[in-house]
Amino acid sequence: MVTVEIPRMPKVTATTITAPPAWALLERDLIALMEDSGRLYARKYFERGGGTLLAEDVDDLYEQIYNFGLFYAIGADEDLLDIHFRNWNAVTRISDDSFDHRPVHNDHKKVFRPSIHNEFWNMDQAMEWHHLSEGNMALYDFGVADPTVTENLRRSKRFAAMFIGEDPEAPNWDAEHRILRSPYMSSQGPKLHGDAEWANTMLLAGRGLGGQANYYGVRASLYPVVKDLEPRWFENPQRRQQIIDLFDRIVLQADTPNSLAATALVTNAYLYTGDNKYKQWVLDYTEAWMERTQQNGGICPDNVDHNGVIGGQREGVFWGGQYGWQHYQGYNIMYHGINIAVECAQLLTGDSGYLDFLRSQVKLQVDNGRKAESGQLLVPVRYGPDGWDWNPAPGLHERDGIEMRGYWLEPTPLRGQDIMHLYHASMAREDYEMATYVRAEDKERDWNELGTALSEKNWGNTELARFQYYDGKNPGWPEQILRAEYQEALQKYEEMRTDERTHLEMIQTNRMPFHPVLTKGLTQVALGAPQSVYNGGLLRATVRYFDTDRERPGLPLDVAALVDELGPSRVGLQLVNTNRNESRHLIVQAGAFGEHDFTQIKYREEGKDGETVAAADGRYFAVELPPSTGVRVEAGLKRFCNAPSYAFPWHQAGIPVPFAPE
Repeated sequence: MVTVEIPRMPKVTATTITAPPAWALLERDLIALMEDSGRLYARKYFERGGGTLLAEDVDDLYEQIYNFGLFYAIGADEDLLDIHFRNWNAVTRISDDSFDHRPVHNDHKKVFRPSIHNEFWNMDQAMEWHHLSEGNMALYDFGVADPTVTENLRRSKRFAAMFIGEDPEAPNWDAEHRILRSPYMSSQGPKLHGDAEWANTMLLAGRGLGGQANYYGVRASLYPVVKDLEPRWFENPQRRQQIIDLFDRIVLQADTPNSLAATALVTNAYLYTGDNKYKQWVLDYTEAWMERTQQNGGICPDNVDHNGVIGGQREGVFWGGQYGWQHYQGYNIMYHGINIAVECAQLLTGDSGYLDFLRSQVKLQVDNGRKAESGQLLVPVRYGPDGWDWNPAPGLHERDGIEMRGYWLEPTPLRGQDIMHLYHASMAREDYEMATYVRAEDKERDWNELGTALSEKNWGNTELARFQYYDGKNPGWPEQILRAEYQEALQKYEEMRTDERTHLEMIQTNRMPFHPVLTKGLTQVALGAPQSVYNGGLLRATVRYFDTDRERPGLPLDVAALVDELGPSRVGLQLVNTNRNESRHLIVQAGAFGEHDFTQIKYREEGKDGETVAAADGRYFAVELPPSTGVRVEAGLKRFCNAPSYAFPWHQAGIPVPFAPE
């Protein structure tokens, strides 16, 4: 057991012998099942060196087991983190464009592409931040799991340099205009020029010239310069070149709010180093988009030109950009970037005023909503020539003999993720009231139900059910979410266990399960927070745990945790030791990165009247759990008052990176 010397750190000793509640047993069983599932996944679907058998875009290869590091940081066994490090390094290594590591491909439409240069996406496979973010989530949680790994510190600084103007080989950032110079970025700079096939894919959803419609639909437009692009524009050489030039100028040589997700990559470097230059860049870029939103009458524009002018190449039209207001998921994708940026800015400064940016956009949807005949509040999610539009879902139609992806109207209520992230970040009365207003006007959804699909992405109603629990309306939620995730994890385990294909057959079919480990429910229940914004958010946590017996992050063996109360200045926490023979010891930290302070702790001791009250004035308190004991602690909380860091409680002299540069 490590000896942690932290001044004024109070200690709680559990004294109540208790039968473990159902949620505690479910939590420990879920962790054990997913530990087995993660190991089985690595044995079946990876080469021994860690390389995946899957052929996919490189962001999906990173995404394949993106949360194993987080799972370890919550309390899973050491080998889950080792599996994740090995796989992430293997994907980076075998994707390097210095050679074609896998010249033999499968029979599937997906092929393996050399996509990495300087350990990051190369120019050929340059990505927008919707996908860059998916691939980077694993990297961020490596810092949560173990910030002492030299190569990850190096990568954090190197990758940040590509976006803050320090890497001459990657001139993505324009400091004068506070823009990232293209929606598509790489370690070799912004992608400013396209070809006919790519332009057709973005503008008309064609897979290749005149090919089948793709999954994402129409991702950008040339409006109003070209109001209705003809499907066969590429057949006339003169028109072909004209559209390519317009695509370069209007779509590629522009910035979009989706790129605000880059703030997490730069904040990641700050959490390792504490260097103020990373903090300043996050604030500069976030504030630039806040100012543009104010200039645009309160609605965030989805494009600014190479001079930072809203609609500068579109005759002043603020919509039509890549993954912008015209795209059927545009508001969703833009909100990812906005949400990530305001959470990073709040984390780095302690200033909750940055949340106004996200709040204003959610409020726009609510204020412009309409009522269906059933009384259901429907919110607009697209904006175009006729103003607001109400949630078009993608559909297929044929135009001039070419299959196109278009839209049909399927009105829907407000998404849960945005408003629940906002409320968790602010704990403000105005956000609570907006959430309860939306709930009252939501006639078609039962907020106590999880929805039919959990998975790891932003699916299902899990955030709504979580809100209900803390609002006193869904007392069975902890068991509900843990049981549902156990069922889904068990189904994935059985799918893998009964998969008798050889590696060659797997390669030929290119089919294997994704996300054998589920951390959404564990984050919500044990850490008292919403799941990270899936496309690139940093960890959210009201509290975190460190095992002092094993000198590592996460819940100790056999210990289960439930955050059972949340408020602007308090948190309620239950801790249970399910082991009947051994004591467990842990440290509870305020916030994912120590950004909060505890102000006071209250708990009950067996044989004493009333509550024991202890002063707390710092990020931590210690807990001792003798065999078969449990304790509930109510802690006062001062939120966002500390500089955040990946440092563990015992890293008082700084994160001990073995080969850290001077």
